[in-house]
Amino acid sequence: MSELKNDRFLKALMRQPVDRTPVWMMRQAGRYLPEYRAVRAKAGDFMSLCKNTELACEVTLQPLERYEMDAAILFSDILTIPDAMGLGLYFETGEGPKFRKPVRTEADIDALEVIDTASDLSYVTDAVTMIRRELNGRVPLIGFSGSPWTLATYMIEGQSSRDFARAKTMLYTQPELMHQLLEKLALSVIDYLNAQIRAGAQVVQIFDTWGGALSHAAYAEFSLAYMQKIVDGLISHHDGRDVPVILFTKGGGLWLEKMAGTGCHALGLDWSTDIAAAKSRVGDRVALQGNMDPAVLRADPAVIESQVDAILNGFGAGPGHIFNLGHGITPDINPDHVKVFIDAVHKFSAKY
Repeated sequence: MSELKNDRFLKALMRQPVDRTPVWMMRQAGRYLPEYRAVRAKAGDFMSLCKNTELACEVTLQPLERYEMDAAILFSDILTIPDAMGLGLYFETGEGPKFRKPVRTEADIDALEVIDTASDLSYVTDAVTMIRRELNGRVPLIGFSGSPWTLATYMIEGQSSRDFARAKTMLYTQPELMHQLLEKLALSVIDYLNAQIRAGAQVVQIFDTWGGALSHAAYAEFSLAYMQKIVDGLISHHDGRDVPVILFTKGGGLWLEKMAGTGCHALGLDWSTDIAAAKSRVGDRVALQGNMDPAVLRADPAVIESQVDAILNGFGAGPGHIFNLGHGITPDINPDHVKVFIDAVHKFSAKY
């Protein structure tokens, strides 16, 4: 593999000194970019785009052509694992992901097989290999997966949900069944992320999008315990480097100390957590990634710049900060405002 020309992101994840704060965005390859919309139209639909190696590679690289970002993230979806398990993923325009065969009963869960990425999701690893080759060492490549709890919510509800009524009912009335499902998902995620690492991903992030919907006790038992299992099962060193792991629980600000105790290298923060408080709580145990509210990108450039500066000031001096949004960028954002954001991180962070 080619030598890495910009390793600022990897250094920050390992809490090593950098010349300026590295920056990337969750969903940086996406609908806010006109060039992405053009490729998606050519592909026909979202999953066809994910499964087309050349097009998935093209859209992964698009934001790097526009902006001076410090990492690329694989273009894919967190729901590839349930799809590979045979649940029939599809996307309704304006309604998000849905499954034709949701998981509701013991028989449904018994029928699920732990995935074998090599045979079930080779289109993902093919994309990783091609993206890594095309990057040619420009910046590191991030691979990712959904967390077992987050995947389970979609599989049980059959779609996105506001209250997770079915998933929480199973959790409280049939906890052993929920554990059976989460165990299969954790083993699948381990296989999936290790396959991405072997294919060329240099960092992996676990997206626990719906962990924040759980109670304090339920989060520890039904979400964090399975992310711990994944961290323990991942390839930690590959291609002559450590492979850092980022955990991101949206709404997880209450549990930063417990998350830091998993052995991960960095915690993603959403915008509801104060970064200065987070840093004082976890100390030098992990790096912190975040955490500007994506809605700030709708504001005037001066507001965007002041918000960036405030977060940098909150983290303060010292290593271990990766600048990001507190969640994914939304489709309505003006691409010019993203440039203001990226440039502001570079401009203001050198002094820290």
